[in-house]
Amino acid sequence: MALSPLNQRRWSNFKRNRRAFWSLIIFIVVFVVSLFAEFIANDKPILVNYRGDWRTPIFTFYPETAFGGDFKTEADYRDPVVQCLIATGGVEDCFDTPEDILSEVDAGTYAAEDFEPGWALWPLIPYSYDTPVDRAGAAPLPPNGQNWLGTDDRKRDVVARVLYGFRLSILFTLIVTTAASLIGVIAGAVQGYFGGWLDLVFQRVIEIWGATPSLYIIIIMFAILGRSFWLLVLLTVLFSWTALVGVVRAEFLRARNLEYVRAAKALGVSNRVIMFRHMLPNAMVATVTMLPFIVTGTISTLAGLDFLGFGLPSSAPSLGELTLQAKQNLQAPWLGFTAFFTFAIMLSLLVFIFEGVRDAFDPRKTFS
Repeated sequence: MALSPLNQRRWSNFKRNRRAFWSLIIFIVVFVVSLFAEFIANDKPILVNYRGDWRTPIFTFYPETAFGGDFKTEADYRDPVVQCLIATGGVEDCFDTPEDILSEVDAGTYAAEDFEPGWALWPLIPYSYDTPVDRAGAAPLPPNGQNWLGTDDRKRDVVARVLYGFRLSILFTLIVTTAASLIGVIAGAVQGYFGGWLDLVFQRVIEIWGATPSLYIIIIMFAILGRSFWLLVLLTVLFSWTALVGVVRAEFLRARNLEYVRAAKALGVSNRVIMFRHMLPNAMVATVTMLPFIVTGTISTLAGLDFLGFGLPSSAPSLGELTLQAKQNLQAPWLGFTAFFTFAIMLSLLVFIFEGVRDAFDPRKTFS
């Protein structure tokens, strides 16, 4: 669908803002990469060829018996026995000396009567966000060729946790921002357009709701109902939607007495069409101006709750939990540096993008 001339002008203005445009490109690339985190950092192979059969452990549950093992539980693909069974097609000698057989298979010197070579395609990082690393030493372990950013205090790979944590933070922020903005815009539009007693009642409700200690309410609800991603989304939306109400309400109060609104009413245009087709586009500049604050506030809320230990479960890949580990393990500076630069880059990119969107929507802004 072709863009309208107005939106074409806005997109052209956005592209002229090089800082915002390149921030958008970088952010999209990083976010798309994080969406495929399971193919980049995982403790399961992407693809396995076993006795001529193609298998995808990332998507499908395979018991150890599917590879000639003894157990019906899910195969531990990092276990040398399972790796040997895959590489040899289920040779029974793998139960005795798997490492020796794997060495012979790699060298091309292994031969057995029922030997049928197989292979496994592993991700770039052979650890998921909750996989303990098999390294000697006390955790947290410093960076090396195996773990590029070291491990946390539970011997989990930091790169994998940052990759999954970045995705979790952005998806959480997108869901909360979209839902909160939708509710806030509708509430502000209704208040500003109709005014009167409706506006008065809504304002009193918002004042009371805005004075509610949201952080304590979230902590109490988590203590009662348990910690979960969707409960945190719901609670964050309930306390975030008021941020846009005042801005949208002011724009609608100003615009409802303008000539084009009066003309539309005289022509019999419905209130819904007047509000959302004619008045809302004129209020978008003020609305977009508030979005960076909602986005950064949402990310800070998630990180802050996780940092305090009242956010998502400790096993979840959280950047706030990584920050908490950095505070608790000052002898491991790589944790602090990783958390700081991840937040700094993520928030800077988002702020630059929304600044560009705001300027692109502003008709008074000129671009060279």
